[in-house]
Amino acid sequence: MLRKLLAEGVGTMWLVLGGCGSAVLALGFPDVGIGLLGVSLAFGLSVLTAAYALGPISGAHFNPAVTVGLTVAGRFPARQAPLYVLAQLLGAVAGAALLYLIASGKVGFELANGLASNGYAERSPGGYSMLAALVCETAMTAMFLLIILGATSARAPAGFAPIAIGLALTLIHLVSIPVTNTSVNPARSTGPALLVGGWALSQLWLFWLAPSLGAVLAGGLWRYLGAENRSADPA
Repeated sequence: MLRKLLAEGVGTMWLVLGGCGSAVLALGFPDVGIGLLGVSLAFGLSVLTAAYALGPISGAHFNPAVTVGLTVAGRFPARQAPLYVLAQLLGAVAGAALLYLIASGKVGFELANGLASNGYAERSPGGYSMLAALVCETAMTAMFLLIILGATSARAPAGFAPIAIGLALTLIHLVSIPVTNTSVNPARSTGPALLVGGWALSQLWLFWLAPSLGAVLAGGLWRYLGAENRSADPA
């Protein structure tokens, strides 16, 4: 179990450092900024690479919503879920701290700019309302979990799940970065928010509620469809 928890922490750290780091360090870099597409790919590539590297050890959740969804679907032991979530949170904080140490080395850096924190209303990149953010995060997380559950099922081609999951996360970011800066992952939201404080912490509740709700809906739907009777544990 300790090895699994360490793998979850390291994988989540890599997701935050790679994904949020792309937004903070490379999004608008003069002349060669990676833009919306680049940030979306960075999040997808972060989870894809970490899943291949660490998935054989822990199952590659790297996200409390994934752990919740797999638990509801009957694919993960409920007794282990709190430990997985704790490891993911610690990894996310470590990733955010590393990102801060790097970003703060630039003259003019201001933590108040958000460190790629998630937000709604005045803190939404596109000015989207709280309701829009809630619906978007719930729907995106639900589809993300359904893709994970299907890609890791016994009937899916072996060895390709990280690719499908990484591409799904890329697509999710392409759609929802303008709405919330994209969470679908409470740990990813918590790491930067703890460092930024203020508005980021005050809006963090939505990025726990919506992904958790989406995960429960997806896990319940998977069980209702009877898909789990033909599936294997991804871990």
